[in-house]
Amino acid sequence: MQTLNWQDRTVRDALRHIKLNKPFCYGLTNYIAANLSANVLLAVGAGPAIGAALDWQTAFGRHANALWINAACLMSNSPHEVRQAARAAHEAGVPWVLDPVAVGAGAAEYDRVVQGLLDFKPTAIRGNASELIALAGGNGGGKGVETTLTSQDAIPFIEAFSRSQNTITAVSGPIDFITDGQRTLAVEGGDIRLTQVTGAGCSLGALTAALLTTSVDKLTAVAAAHVFYAEASERASDARGTGSFAVKFLDELSLLDPDDA
Repeated sequence: MQTLNWQDRTVRDALRHIKLNKPFCYGLTNYIAANLSANVLLAVGAGPAIGAALDWQTAFGRHANALWINAACLMSNSPHEVRQAARAAHEAGVPWVLDPVAVGAGAAEYDRVVQGLLDFKPTAIRGNASELIALAGGNGGGKGVETTLTSQDAIPFIEAFSRSQNTITAVSGPIDFITDGQRTLAVEGGDIRLTQVTGAGCSLGALTAALLTTSVDKLTAVAAAHVFYAEASERASDARGTGSFAVKFLDELSLLDPDDA
């Protein structure tokens, strides 16, 4: 299993591509995570738009450079609106990311709607171990939006799921694992306070969508999003508490330079 980090040339090339091309990334996400998701995209040079306003989900879903759908957007968006965006991206060949927040936590109707989004063939799926194991048909044992399992627990599930769905699946944890079912990459590092900042995981879905617009292969692109998170959060690790950490994390993300030695 290959481990990627900030020193890898392909990771830096992906960031360089975003800064040069400023991709337009459209997202449906929950209102808790919307602000941080937009700021994470702006920090790396991408341009965000978030929400379902009139026909945005069809127009932007079709014409954006990438789409991400955080399933907790169902707090304020209808299943029809969410499916509209996924369908528009799928039919237009726009890469898109699904974040199946809280799947497997006991809300059966919600789970059915999120499972139905697989009809539109997400390019990548990211989440925690409990969510992804449940999405793959296992017993994830999630408690609300929190995982009760480790990223290592999820590896066999996400590898089989990626093969069956022809997608890339990324599980977050102390070590992140990213797989297309044939190859699995690992990303180490980060800071535990990423789990203590509201919307940090959700915003990783937005960043992953931006990376899918780059010229590197899609598996590496998804892994690169996780590398950026790990590197920026480590650079922010001297922050005193979770509030200052959240601000410094964004600062460090914006200061990542592909040409740094």
